[in-house]
Amino acid sequence: MEYVYASLLLHSAGKEINEENVKKVLEAAGIQVDEVKVKMLVAALKEVKIDEVIKQATAAPIVPTAAPTAPTQAAAPAEEKKEEEKKEEEKEEVSEEEIAEGIASLFG
Repeated sequence: MEYVYASLLLHSAGKEINEENVKKVLEAAGIQVDEVKVKMLVAALKEVKIDEVIKQATAAPIVPTAAPTAPTQAAAPAEEKKEEEKKEEEKEEVSEEEIAEGIASLFG
């Protein structure tokens, strides 16, 4: 997690997230630097828009879902379409979250 925190600190300070800067932050915190983790972090974050990920993480409320009910036969096709659309939307939304979680798991 220290590697992710270092990148967030650099981002917050408006500094470029590169290998040298991440190493400096980690060393200043007294953490022994793993060169492989630093390289993986910097490579993974090149494609990530940190501001957007932070905004999504703080803006996404956690809402409990209700148990599904059995649809009537007449409403079944319409319900199936709605469910498919919801699943596709969830896949798109989850993909960015999964990216963030995947990056975090690499360095945890």
